[in-house]
Amino acid sequence: MHGTVELLLELGLLIGALGLLGAFAGKFGISAIPLYLLAGLAFGHGGIYEMHAITGFLDVGAEVGVVLLLFTLGLEYTPRELLGTMKTSWLGAVVDLVLNATPGVVCALLLGWGPVAAVVFGGVTYVSSSGIIAKVLSDLGWLGNRETPTILALLVAEDLVMALYLPILTTILAGLAFAQAAVGLGVALLAVAAAFLIASRFGGLLSRFLASPNDEILMLKVMGIVLVVAGLAEKVHVSAAVGAFIVGMALSGEVSRQAEETLEPLKNLFAAVFFVNFGLETDPTALPPVLPVAIALAVCTIATKFATGWWAAGRSGSAFTGKLRAGLVLLPRGEFSIVIAGLGVTAGLDPALGSVAAAYVLILAAVGPLAPRLAGPIVAKRRKKNRARRLAQAAS
Repeated sequence: MHGTVELLLELGLLIGALGLLGAFAGKFGISAIPLYLLAGLAFGHGGIYEMHAITGFLDVGAEVGVVLLLFTLGLEYTPRELLGTMKTSWLGAVVDLVLNATPGVVCALLLGWGPVAAVVFGGVTYVSSSGIIAKVLSDLGWLGNRETPTILALLVAEDLVMALYLPILTTILAGLAFAQAAVGLGVALLAVAAAFLIASRFGGLLSRFLASPNDEILMLKVMGIVLVVAGLAEKVHVSAAVGAFIVGMALSGEVSRQAEETLEPLKNLFAAVFFVNFGLETDPTALPPVLPVAIALAVCTIATKFATGWWAAGRSGSAFTGKLRAGLVLLPRGEFSIVIAGLGVTAGLDPALGSVAAAYVLILAAVGPLAPRLAGPIVAKRRKKNRARRLAQAAS
């Protein structure tokens, strides 16, 4: 009984606090994500009060939050649209990998962590946070923008790279034969290809199966399918987020619209849990000593990730505004970066790697949701300057 009381009290207080933080953010027109992260820091290990009773719930809720964020993002696109964008964006994916993994590799080597740690830290700096970016795109109303398919293509490409990278990384860390990783790699690739094929060929059948007379039944059916596919994706070493994204793409018509409306409250709740849990898993006392390195690395990869988005959006035909938005929205790092760093620390690499990764990700997880809001003022200032220049030319 005591455990139940503690769990309910902690959960109620946390969710109520998140509501207040969200209201505060809305009043001042800022993203609530950094506030959720700070709440996690305050109530995690080393914070002002450590919550114990709800840690298991928050771990599961955080996973559900990422899955629902990517599912609702997938609802905005069809497999044909995304594959067409990926065909034209593959070079952008390569540029993304080279530009953003290199700073992590160089940093690890300069700090003397060794080549294996360099492979790990390259992954930390490379992959953007799909969960945070999905939330930002939704909050800012950018889902229908011209540059958004390019952004999604880069995110999906990153998750696919993770499907190749993680089996190889775990093999390197465990000292196993490369052949063992090759099997997992092949299964992951086949699973992704099969999922895309099923989504494109049989999406209509899935939509008809999920069609329901009321919202309750629809919600239960959709949640069941999404979680099962996400779980199967993890089973074959593909991101659960990719599985959920593909289910979202497979739905169409009225079912797609209904599913988005019905699951919106659940998505908002579990997305907030995801961001809080991220902060809870970070020990604030370990951050100050490594802040200089983390800040320098963050500045470097802000530049490289911005350059990636700007170049990829420009290559797909976006104008200045679209290129600016694409560059700014790709900045956050999150769930994958922490998982990768955790694998390295668990395998016995330098513990400083985990602290630097936590500080680095926290900086970009906080800056990432705020940076895209600069796009509006920058574009407005540029237009004002161009207008003044044209008037000056006309006057002369």
